[in-house]
Amino acid sequence: MLLVLCVDLDDDLGRKTGFSTPVIGREAVEEAAVALATADPEDSDVNVIFQGLHVYDDLESRDESVEVAVVTGNEGADVGANREVGDEVDTVLANLSTGEDVTALVVTDGAQDESVIPIIRSRVPIDGVRRVVVRQAQNLESMYYTIKQVLADPETRGTILIPLGIVLLIYPLALVGSLLELPGLVLGTTSALLGLYLISRGLGLGDHLDRAVDRARNSLYAGRMTLLAYVVATALLILGGVSGVDRLEMLQESTAGDPGIPMVLSALVSGSVRWFAAAGITTSLGQITDEYIAGRLEWRYLNAPFYVIAIAVVLHAVSAFFLDEVGVPYLATALTGGTLLGIASTLAFAIAESRLSDSEGTRRAERA
Repeated sequence: MLLVLCVDLDDDLGRKTGFSTPVIGREAVEEAAVALATADPEDSDVNVIFQGLHVYDDLESRDESVEVAVVTGNEGADVGANREVGDEVDTVLANLSTGEDVTALVVTDGAQDESVIPIIRSRVPIDGVRRVVVRQAQNLESMYYTIKQVLADPETRGTILIPLGIVLLIYPLALVGSLLELPGLVLGTTSALLGLYLISRGLGLGDHLDRAVDRARNSLYAGRMTLLAYVVATALLILGGVSGVDRLEMLQESTAGDPGIPMVLSALVSGSVRWFAAAGITTSLGQITDEYIAGRLEWRYLNAPFYVIAIAVVLHAVSAFFLDEVGVPYLATALTGGTLLGIASTLAFAIAESRLSDSEGTRRAERA
């Protein structure tokens, strides 16, 4: 008789399923294999037991006298475990009801379990050893599926492949630059693109840009005045910057020597403040319009244009004073006027809002 002996040196079967070992007989071994596969599908001893069942079925189909059994050691997998395997082999041999000579085919999953072969050979002749090797390169397969998943994810793909592609393009671009006799320009441009991309990814600028584009698209489709107001304001700010620079150039042409930082700032403010004020009024009116359409307008929102005008009046007066274009009386009048304009608008809209709230409360009380 051939005894197909499945060896589980560290007793995964007993520890993970609670099966008593040794396990003898085809049905009992199959039940133990299914239980271990259910408890831990990744355990290599599952393959050992199923391999033993496969060998058993193959030999039995050829009308050979065969039996299958599972023997285990202990978790220590040391000399004590080898002794326990030997004791269980003795138990298996004692339970075989046959008058034939018994030989063994040992099934293991690696060199560690094969350390018990001398123990088994001391009890029963061994016809062969079958080491179970699963047809799977785990590290390579894991790497393959990881790369496949990375390539399938648009965000990860852009994060990894774009910088890698730019790096790989450096050498051919350097060759092109050498042919054009502009190697520094080509390499510098490539490096700048790579640096800008990495900085934008690190700071999350792409997400902010995407959200800004979405908001602009939604505003355009919703017919909001804010989008148009921002476009007009941007143009006004550019014009204001140009006007400020022109005013500064006029100051430098009319002044001998260095005009000084206060004069430079005053010239820039004097030339641009009107345009900047127009941009501020445009954006505030656009926001007020959208709030009114949405039914969220509050009286205090109307303060914004008046605040912009007040600030513009003050800045214009201060810059003109430093440029010797106005005197102290004009400066005092402008400062006082700007302050009073801000206070008056605040009080007026606060009173209007308070009275409106009181009248709405009175109407609700009368209805109740």
